[in-house]
Amino acid sequence: MSVKKVVLAYSGGLDTSYCVKYLTQEKGYEVHSVLVDTGGFTEDQLSAIETRALQMGVTRHKTIRATHDFYNRCIKYLIFGNVLRNNTYPLSVSAERIFQATAIAEYAAEVQADAVAHGSTGAGNDQVRFDMVFHILIPGIEIITPIRDMKLSRQQEIDYLKKHGVEMDWSKAAYSINQGIWGTSVGGKETLTSDKYLPDEAFPSPCKENEPKNISLIFEKGELKGIGGKIFGNSVEAIQHLHALASTFAIGRDIHVGDTIIGIKGRVGFEAAAPLIIIKAHHLLEKHVLTKWQQYWKEQMGNWYGMLLHEGQFLEPVMRNVEAFLDDTQKNVTGEVLVKLLPYRFILEGIRSKYDLMQSKYGSYGEMNEGWSGEDVKGFSRILANQMMIHNQVTNDNAS
Repeated sequence: MSVKKVVLAYSGGLDTSYCVKYLTQEKGYEVHSVLVDTGGFTEDQLSAIETRALQMGVTRHKTIRATHDFYNRCIKYLIFGNVLRNNTYPLSVSAERIFQATAIAEYAAEVQADAVAHGSTGAGNDQVRFDMVFHILIPGIEIITPIRDMKLSRQQEIDYLKKHGVEMDWSKAAYSINQGIWGTSVGGKETLTSDKYLPDEAFPSPCKENEPKNISLIFEKGELKGIGGKIFGNSVEAIQHLHALASTFAIGRDIHVGDTIIGIKGRVGFEAAAPLIIIKAHHLLEKHVLTKWQQYWKEQMGNWYGMLLHEGQFLEPVMRNVEAFLDDTQKNVTGEVLVKLLPYRFILEGIRSKYDLMQSKYGSYGEMNEGWSGEDVKGFSRILANQMMIHNQVTNDNAS
């Protein structure tokens, strides 16, 4: 009887390390581990993770590099839509999980695996995201989820790995860390409460800079292309450079409270210096170059896009329709945004753009009018008030 082959979504953390040992030693599977890099690892880290996976007993390990695909197919639309879940969270993990699951599904089909596995718990969003993509792209395949099915706590996983001679930095294992180009999520005992904040050491980037630093972000049709006087070959490089600058100020830390796909409230810490600065800077630029109704409908569509993405619906065709709308709104979103970096925060100081609609030749708010007269405004105000004036009078006439 041949040994069954399982493709495991692997990061090298506590949960996926447990899955390797459990699947190989308890279930006798031939485990093929796959790490899908969405911008969260250095080359040295990727090499170390592969070495560790092989030492733990996987048959084969594969690294799939998906950062540029992730940017082109998703991140740029999160920027175009100024997407922040509950006005707080830049969807760091929710967004990348879909691309990781998709790459794993494609690899499982390629190697003709009997099953796929992931280390998600039974109380979070990731289990739904992974399962949905697998059901859509490789229908009928067996999905194995040891952590979820056995309802394991992190301490139980640690005890099991220690019993099997696995050595890790158990202090780091106390927190669940997921790092990618669009931010790092941090889960731990504090996020299981409603009133506790994460300690400084739980966040990946300590504050190293105390002196303010002025930079400028250069956008072209909504995409970040340069920082200061430097233009990058692609937006991924620009995001990575901004992260290197801003993370030294420990910018972008917060805790997100949200509604999970499975219907419970959840808290997660995150650090997302580059995403928060980019989204806020992009939004400020749009305030200057887009019309009132463009901004209004973008806010509705961006919020909807973020909600569907959060709930694992990236493959739903309507997402491509929303992306087409968001793309079309970016024609004039070109210019420079001036930003000041400070410890734990940043300030948007202003913008420069040839498409700026705040033109003094038409008028300066609260100061002077150039394109119309006072008489024009008197007539406009009277006509604008007509319907509510009639409504008010009719209501009063019929009041008993």
